[in-house]
Order: sequence, then C-alpha cells, then structure tokens
Amino acid sequence: GVHDTDYFAKLPSGRGDGRYRAFPHNDTSTKGLWSAAGEFSALFGSETIVTRDALLSAGLKLSKITRERPGAVDEATEAWGWRGIVSTAAEARIVAETPLGPLFQVLNDTLNWAIDESLESVAGDQKSRSQDVADQLRSIACDASEPRVSISLSNYYRTLLPSVYGFAAGEKLELETSTTTELLKFNSKTCKRPRFELLGRFVEPATRQQACQAYNAAIAGTEIYPLDRFGSWSIPFDLIIPGRGRGSIRIAPKAIVVMTPTPLFISTKKPITSLNDLADSIERKFGPDCAIVGKAVTLIGMLAREFVFIFHEGASSYVKHSRKLHDLLGGLALNPILRIRYEPWDCLDKCCAWIRLPEPFRGPFGVEELRGQGFANRWRQVGEEQTQLLAKLKELRRPLDFIRYLADAGMGSWNTLILEYEGIHAQLDQLNLGILQIKEQKKAVAKQWKAAKRARVDAELEKGRHWREQIFERLPTPEALAERQRLADLVHKAIDQVRERKLEWQRLQAQQDALVSGPDILKAHVRRRDLELEAELKRMKLIRDAVISSKGLEKAGHRPAAWWFPLLCPDGTWFAETVCRANYSLEPLA
Repeated sequence: GVHDTDYFAKLPSGRGDGRYRAFPHNDTSTKGLWSAAGEFSALFGSETIVTRDALLSAGLKLSKITRERPGAVDEATEAWGWRGIVSTAAEARIVAETPLGPLFQVLNDTLNWAIDESLESVAGDQKSRSQDVADQLRSIACDASEPRVSISLSNYYRTLLPSVYGFAAGEKLELETSTTTELLKFNSKTCKRPRFELLGRFVEPATRQQACQAYNAAIAGTEIYPLDRFGSWSIPFDLIIPGRGRGSIRIAPKAIVVMTPTPLFISTKKPITSLNDLADSIERKFGPDCAIVGKAVTLIGMLAREFVFIFHEGASSYVKHSRKLHDLLGGLALNPILRIRYEPWDCLDKCCAWIRLPEPFRGPFGVEELRGQGFANRWRQVGEEQTQLLAKLKELRRPLDFIRYLADAGMGSWNTLILEYEGIHAQLDQLNLGILQIKEQKKAVAKQWKAAKRARVDAELEKGRHWREQIFERLPTPEALAERQRLADLVHKAIDQVRERKLEWQRLQAQQDALVSGPDILKAHVRRRDLELEAELKRMKLIRDAVISSKGLEKAGHRPAAWWFPLLCPDGTWFAETVCRANYSLEPLA
C-alpha cells in the first residue's frame, strides 16, 4: 500500500527555490527534517543523526569546533547513508496529487546515489554480478515512470510495488496494491464501512465528548498536539479534498470547517449527528472522492478494524498512544499488529559476499574488507565496543587526558604527538610558574605602592595643617620654618616612594609581558592550540563513527531497503535466510 495522504516533505526552514531536492538529515541546518514521500538509504545507512547532545556528552568542545571549523558540525551530525526528497515550493501538495514529472529526475538521481554508494561496499569477484542487479533495479525504476507527464507520485509508487517485491524475493509475486486515498475514501456509500467506526465515536453526540477526552489523555505528556490546538470543535481526523489539500476537521453546531491551507467551510442546516450526516455534507460540497484519514494516533485504529498492520520491531512510535486511546474508548474490535523481528546482519553469515566497509565503519571494525560471515559475527560486538567508547570519551574531557588516551590506543601518530604536547605543556607550565612568581612580586609592590600613596596623603595633610596653624597670617618663627621644610621634605620623599613603587610595578609587568609574548612562547601556544584542535576533530570523528556503527547500524537492520538483499547477495541466500529466521508475533491493539 501507498500512504499517499501526507503532504510532501518540506525543509524546516521553509527556504528553497521551488524545486524538489535531496537533502541529508543533520542536527543543524536540516534539523527537524522529515521526509514523508521519498527517502533513500545506501547499504548499512539509516536516518540516525549524530546529535549535538551526543557530541557534547562525549566531551567534544563544540564551541571550539564551530569557531575554528564553521560548517564542520553539519557534516559531523549528518545521518550516514541517507537522503530525503523535499519540496522547496511554497505550494503544499499531498503525495496523491504530486505529479511525477517535475520530481522524477531527483528521485532517480537519489536512487542512483544510494545504489552507487551501496556498490562501493561490494568487493571481490562478485561485483560484476551486483552491477547487473543494480542495472536491473535502475530499469525497474525507469520503466514504472512512463508516462511521467500524466501520472502522480502515488501511482508511480503503486506501479513499482509488485516489481520491487519480486526483485527482492527473486520471483514474481501476486500482489494487490492500494493507497490511503482509496482505502479511506469517505462518501455516502462508504461511510458505513467498519474502518470508519472509530471516526463515528468522534462524530456522534453520545460519544463525542468522551472520545475527545480519551484522545487528549492518550497523547498527554507527548509533543503531539491536543485537540484544542487545532481550534474549537476539532476531531483528530483530516479531510482530503481533491485539488484543495488536506486539513483538520472541525464540526461546529451548524457548520463544518476544514483547515486546509485556505480554510474551507460547509454550512449545515442542523447539527451533524452521524457518519451519514457527515458524508452527505462533504459529498454535497466537494463530491464523492474525498477521503478522511486519522491523525497519527487514530489512523492505526481506523485501518486495524478491517486490516492487519505488519510492522517490524520498533516500528511506529504512535502504537502505544493508539493502544491507550482504544483502551480508554473500549468496545473496538481491532485486528492485532503482526510484529516481525528479523536480523539481516546476523543472516549475512550465509552470504558469501566480500564487503568493503564504508569509511565510518572501518575504524570500529578494524578492517576495510571482510566476508559476510565476519560481519555477522562481529557487528554486535562492535556496537557494544563503540557504546563503551562513547562512555569512555565522556570521562576524557581534558585535552591532555584525551591525547594520552589516543597515544595509548596506538591511533595514528599520537604516540609521537603526545611527547610534543607534553613538552609544550612542561614549557608552558614553567612559564606559568615564572609568571606566578612575578605576579606575587607585583602583588607585594602594589601593596607598597598603595602604602606609599597613603603616606604621601598623610604628609600633605600634615604639611597643610602646620601651614594653617604656624605660618598662615603669622610671623613664623625660625623653628616653624624649619618644621615646614622638614614636612616638605617628607612630602617629596613620599612622592619619590610612589614613583619608585610605580616604576617597580611597571618593570615587573614588562617582565611578565616579555615572558608571555616571546616568540618561542607564542609559537608554543599556537602549536598547543593546533594539537588540541586536531584532538577535538579526532574526538568528533570517533563519536560520529561510534554512533553510526552502533545505534545507526542497529537502526539500519530494523528497516533495511528491500533492494539491498539482491544487490549484495545476488544468489538470494541472504534474503532467504532473513525470511527463514524471522520471528512473528501478534500484538494486541486494545
């Protein structure tokens, strides 16, 4: 099935030139990107960003990196091996109404990027066979696109489905395909289908208040909007109107408001009290081809009434909230989820292919090439080791400690660089000791300087007092004149003391400045900063590789692209083994 009722993805910033483009996902410039209709992963890749929090938690001095290497954090946080197609046009369209023509080139280019990246991971004499398989996949993608001018993205994907399933399985399969717009078409003829039973709880007056309260309770404490965020009388369902877009439904006493990009209104002579009323009103205004789709939490309960969702382990973070809603409402007869757990990386032990590891995996695995069995045997251990590495890096926050760790680990030339760094540290430590001694001398001189200034003030005051009492408007005695001269000498002496202390302090300051600004010292500071930046860049790469080869690789195994199987293992053994070892379980939705 094709879920074709979502809007086509847009950049969080909303910027663009009106065209379709492929973007990576990172934690900076494309933070918040969500690709609803066109995402591609190369072999071992996934939409697992290396978050800024992960970098900071592992001790990276992020401010230093952003200051010295603008843009480096974009690359460091980027999800490896993933691209998502977004629309940069101002106009918003759902997938069902997105024409393939303007989009096909970027879709095809991005698929080719993913294929070419994956072929780089195929080593040995089987690469030519993998290349043939890749060419077959490229042909499937192109053949399904004809005629491009007249078909929608939704129909293109629907046409692709049987071919891609057969391509992965290695045999032709009999499949029925559908779309959300088809399954959830809502009119006077379809409104009584069981799939709209949950919608009825939010429409009929007897259950509407309870249903809205249950919905808000089910999503409480999450980032999902409660109903009042969509406006008065809102229900957690959207109406899809051909040519007009998608919008939340608000059922007022005598009107229906649809919050499409330009809100649309349906006047009703009386309140809506049933699904029939709602269907008649919508069909009368917009025709019989509208669809009603539940928002994330209610969509599962709509379709599970008649169909079975097949989810891989961990799929859909909304399930727990949907289940809570169903329990609060009660009385819903829902099919369980068929949950499938498969481990494609473990099943590579039956694949004879040689794998040339992508660059982020080479350090963690310790090799550049290995056979499928070697990958299967080691990927879990590598993931655990890299998780432990992240915890270790968190403890090594001082540059000196981290550089020593790199040297002890025998990484690159750090066993030599640590000697240089420690030598610079010793040199600068000696400098700091000399500066500390000068600062202590400056402190003592400053104290003397301050005392000398107080002594001068005292001498000036005493001289003035003597002038007023013994000389001013008097005939001074020889003794008074002699005393005045003595006091004047004290003032001059105090002035000399102040000048001497000041000159002494300035001499010490000049000595300190000479120490810190000497060419050897300046050179040492520059070299230390360079080594510390080199170390931080190394730390950033270690963190990135650790996240990609642990969490990222695990996520890639949860949702592998179907075409990875025949591309890496053309004889079908990897796919067959993955199917054979899969575990299946039923998960109740209420």
